[in-house]
Amino acid sequence: MKREFVIRWAFFFTGLLVLALGIALTIKGKDLGIGPWDVFHYGLFKQLGLTIGTWSIIAGFFILLITGIGTKSFPKIGAFLNMILIGIFIDIFNLLIPGPESLVSQSIVFAVGIIVIGYGIGLYVSADLGAGPRDSLMLLVVEKTGWKVQWVRNGMEIVVFFFGWLLGGPVGIGTVIIALGLGSIVGISLPQSRKLLEHVMAKQWTKRDNPLAVKCTL
Repeated sequence: MKREFVIRWAFFFTGLLVLALGIALTIKGKDLGIGPWDVFHYGLFKQLGLTIGTWSIIAGFFILLITGIGTKSFPKIGAFLNMILIGIFIDIFNLLIPGPESLVSQSIVFAVGIIVIGYGIGLYVSADLGAGPRDSLMLLVVEKTGWKVQWVRNGMEIVVFFFGWLLGGPVGIGTVIIALGLGSIVGISLPQSRKLLEHVMAKQWTKRDNPLAVKCTL
């Protein structure tokens, strides 16, 4: 159980790191537009200062607060770590990654960013250690209203996109691509990540139950 615990947390933290990297890449290609939530965070950054990652954390905190009140329960530790670490990682990657100059290079960086986001989500969700603040709110609304998940998710994206646009966040064809295409990437990355997690855990169990298996592979 200890090894499974370590492996799951390793997948969780790796997923958050990869997810933040993908978000930072799409922000670097912002002339094409960025994801709805990031439009909102960017708009707050543009109007009020601080950093994009900081606004991601602040928004996540209020979302967790609303979700906690709605469910009358304390959010899982994974939700808090998701909220804090993604914001920190976004700011770090934004500082480290140079901004592409040409539209072609921005398009490439943006496309890579979407794929990286999809696999980051797949990795952290496969660990099954708690949904992020925004996903937790989505599940709460679904539970309270009985509406379909896709309706609630799309509705949330439209609302934050609208407020982000009012705040001056970067909106473009990329925003539509992320809103419509990211789900398809996650649909591929999540099963792959779950299979990888199962494979790693099975390998660890084999090594524990049969120490000679380690020697035989050398």
